[in-house]
Amino acid sequence: MQKLITLLVFALLAASVSGCHMVYTPDVQQGNLLEKATVDQLKPGMTKRQTLLLMGTPSVSTPFEQNRWDYVSSMSRRGSPLKVRTLTLTFNNDTLVRTDGDFFALDAEELVRDSKKYHSSYPVDGAKGDKSEEPEVKKGGDQNDTTTNPEH
Repeated sequence: MQKLITLLVFALLAASVSGCHMVYTPDVQQGNLLEKATVDQLKPGMTKRQTLLLMGTPSVSTPFEQNRWDYVSSMSRRGSPLKVRTLTLTFNNDTLVRTDGDFFALDAEELVRDSKKYHSSYPVDGAKGDKSEEPEVKKGGDQNDTTTNPEH
């Protein structure tokens, strides 16, 4: 009987904690994160290859409509409804003719600010990797060590 009461108390406690939004739910961004500068560079008359190099791989491209590329992005923040944005590129004879939709231009800048808030940048010199100092070399050395004393 005491086990049943303990189980009910823990179940009631878990339900009350989850009802008070005390359980952490992270912000989630999925899909293509497009920058305003990149979208502004899209011009009618660009080839599919030029568009692919500029924008990256579309999140949705169907074999039934090869002249339409969709860049889909969704943002889920705590306490707010899910936002879904789509940028549609339409081609005709391998040439960009139209762009429709919207994207997360301001949200992308906000995500960059948020990443700086949590100090997520790691200063690493690309030439040296993560080792910033040279290894120490013994001076004087051992008498039996042939690297420091070549006569032995």
